[in-house]
Amino acid sequence: MHSEKRGREFYILAVFFAVFVLFLYGPLSAILILSFQGPNGGLTFPLNGVSLRWFANLFETQAVGDFGGSFRRSLVLGLMVMIVTVVVSLLAGLAFRRRFIGSTALFYLAVASLVVPSIIISLGIGVVFQQVGLQPSWFTSAFGAHLTWTLPFGVLIMFAVFNRFSPAYEEAARDLGATSWQTFRHVVLPMIAPSLVGVGLFGFTLSYDEFARTLMTAGTFNTLPLEIYGMTTNVTTPVLYALGTVTTVFSFLVIAGTLGLIIRLNRRRQRS
Repeated sequence: MHSEKRGREFYILAVFFAVFVLFLYGPLSAILILSFQGPNGGLTFPLNGVSLRWFANLFETQAVGDFGGSFRRSLVLGLMVMIVTVVVSLLAGLAFRRRFIGSTALFYLAVASLVVPSIIISLGIGVVFQQVGLQPSWFTSAFGAHLTWTLPFGVLIMFAVFNRFSPAYEEAARDLGATSWQTFRHVVLPMIAPSLVGVGLFGFTLSYDEFARTLMTAGTFNTLPLEIYGMTTNVTTPVLYALGTVTTVFSFLVIAGTLGLIIRLNRRRQRS
């Protein structure tokens, strides 16, 4: 009887998870299918043949849209945000392990940007840059706007990591004569490395597909989300779906690579 009950519960959870995955990725499947539309096909079903025409079109000169440039800008911006998010989140996590004056106020100030609407932050940063005589651009004002989105998440993750981190490992290293730097380098850092990789993935993905905080701060040149949004009102061929398929595959590859790195770090830590 007990095993039958557990079997039913497992079946219900499996069905629920399947429905969730279908809801999450169902719209993407339509984009994926339409990206293989024939040369004379349109933006809707049914398919008028099957071809790779629109993927090849991505590498041709476009009358509307700058695929390559916008992708490079989003990639570089995402990497910049990822590096700063990892470093600042790590330093914040280390700092908040000890109480200091104003720590509570500083914590709430750090996460306050999660409450403020993204478009308001984008508008505010853009206005400030214009008032001080600086031209908003994707690598300055948009970079700062993205950090207001990624840093709070990174800091919260590192707080959770260090709350579970036992200081006994550091005490043992110091008892064996290790300096503070050696303790951090050879004890603390290897243990929290998978979490840092996760923070980096968080920072990159949040920046890579951020739209609202980029809208008023990107300046003259668009990032990929802004370029795709602009194309929805101008492009009348399935090349837009091909771009969506390529960027989605790229996102999954980034996630898969990060998960592989985390698994590798965990295995190396277990062997050591």
